[in-house]
Formats: sequence, C-alpha cells, structure tokens
Amino acid sequence: MTSADCLVLLSDVDGLYTSDPNRDGDARFIDQVAQITPAIEAMAGGSASNMGSGGMATKIAAARIAVGAGCHMCIAPGRHPHPLKRIEAGARCTWFMPASTPVAARKQWIAGTLRPAGAVHIDVGATRALLAGKSLLPAGVTGTFGRFDPGDTVSVIDEAGREVARGIAGYSDADTARILGRRSGEIESLLGYRGREELIHRDDLVILRHD
Repeated sequence: MTSADCLVLLSDVDGLYTSDPNRDGDARFIDQVAQITPAIEAMAGGSASNMGSGGMATKIAAARIAVGAGCHMCIAPGRHPHPLKRIEAGARCTWFMPASTPVAARKQWIAGTLRPAGAVHIDVGATRALLAGKSLLPAGVTGTFGRFDPGDTVSVIDEAGREVARGIAGYSDADTARILGRRSGEIESLLGYRGREELIHRDDLVILRHD
C-alpha cells in the first residue's frame, strides 16, 4: 500500500466507451466512472488493437484495485507527446473515482486484513493521545509482546488489557524494548541511528475502541 493519489494508464485509446468504437459507430465516450458496476465491466469487452496492453477488461480490473485503495485512476492516450501534460490541461480521458482517500483505505486494510505479528502495551496517557488522533510515541509504551519487525502490524493494548488500536510498527520489538518509556529525542542515542519519532504514525494506526 503506497497511498498513491493517482494511477495513469497510457493506452492506444483515449478512454472507456460504452462499446468498441472500432465496431460500433454509436459507441459513447465515458469521461468519468463513479463506481465500477457490472455494466461498466461489460462495456470493457476485449481489445481489438494489437497495441492494447491486456485490453480494456484488464484496465478495468486495475481500476477496481486502484479505487479500492482510495486512488484515482485515469485511462488516457499515450501516442501524443507529453501525455501527462495533456491530462493536466484537460485532454480527453476517462477518470475512475475512488470512494475514499488513500489514508482511509489504508486504515481499513490495516484493521481488517493484516494479522498482528505482536503487540505493544501502553499507559493511560498514550491511550488518551491515540483517542485524540495522535501518533503513538515511545514515551507512552510500557512493554512489548511477540516478535515483530518494522512494517509489521502490531496490536496496541491499553492498561486494562484491551486492544485499543492496531497499526504498522516503525521499529522492531527489540528496538522498541530499548526505547519504550523514553522521549523521541533520545532515540538516536539509544539505538545508534536516527529513526522516526513515532513508534506508530497516526496515518498507520486504526482505533478499535473509543470508550
């Protein structure tokens, strides 16, 4: 999950039509797709062009993945010079619109898809900070459980033993144990390298309990 805002697919066609414009003179161009429905998928059909990269059906499949991740996607012609400038200037193309932002989609992915590799325990002050929308800093961590590396998902456990949040760890369990309870400004001297200030950044953290 890169949290990208936009994906551009350059093609030999200028976007999506209601049917193949090479075969149907009544085919209508679609400049924006708010939702990928079965009807939209049916419009894709197959590509009659030898230059097509996998056909329109493959592009629609890519669009479904992109918008599901909160990313806009554009199908535009790649035969012209400076195609990205043409898109910025309003050239004809088809836009697929996401229903959520990349950050929201990432949080949904963290909460519902990823299995925690371990856990960190936090104090009351850290719990209040998380519920207020803050990142998790080492100062509020009181302990770790299990083995995890940077980029792994971890559960965040409050003083009552409840999973209050879940997020992507910025440090391994070993390094977390060395910096827990300490200020972010001490991280470099404790670990010997300059790491991030947060153990879990708020963009990588999902609150599971609000009470």
